[in-house]
Amino acid sequence: MSRANRFMDMYQAMLAALGPSGWWPGETSFEVAVGAVLTQNTSWANVEKAMATLRAHDLLTPAAMLDISEAALAEAIRPAGYYRIKAGRLANLLRFLRAEAEEFGHGEADLHDPALPMLQGRNARELRERLLTVRGIGPETADSILLYALGLPIFVVDAYTARIALRHGLAFEDAGYHELQEIFTDALPEDAALFNEYHALLVRVGHEWCRKKEPRCRDCPLAIFLD
Repeated sequence: MSRANRFMDMYQAMLAALGPSGWWPGETSFEVAVGAVLTQNTSWANVEKAMATLRAHDLLTPAAMLDISEAALAEAIRPAGYYRIKAGRLANLLRFLRAEAEEFGHGEADLHDPALPMLQGRNARELRERLLTVRGIGPETADSILLYALGLPIFVVDAYTARIALRHGLAFEDAGYHELQEIFTDALPEDAALFNEYHALLVRVGHEWCRKKEPRCRDCPLAIFLD
């Protein structure tokens, strides 16, 4: 079996067992970008609580969030954990969005639009490089924003991706983020919808079966691919 065929067969096995994931949760591009920051080092259940507070206070546009203090923002996202640190990271992202709106968009008007027009239609690689200059935005968060908020074909790597790739002999133990990313992008068609669903399925498999401790390999949809 070729490498490309194996990756697609794994995808089809997960999809057949679990069905479409419908990721990423969020009504707008800005909500998804905020969620990508809030989900750092916490569960999605905690992120949903923080997002509910932001939604209740009509804070889910860049303009609205820029209008409040960093301390008020921290209090609003308290359920997400590390709330002061994450408020700082969101503030950094907001400053980035304002600068991008001034350089590539329509200035302040873009900040009232949760679709993030200042980032739409941009070159994925160039935009990724710019996002990575934002303090507190690492590769996984940047790629989550690019893929899930903007629909750009960038494969997201996380702990679940790494664990499954290692256990299935697809990567070496010391493989870094970009090496893991290349393993998937080299084997798959460059398609944002495919990258979206593939990553979502890996997370679901990693959460339910391919656990860090006491993995449930026998019942896993990917069991047939273990050597």
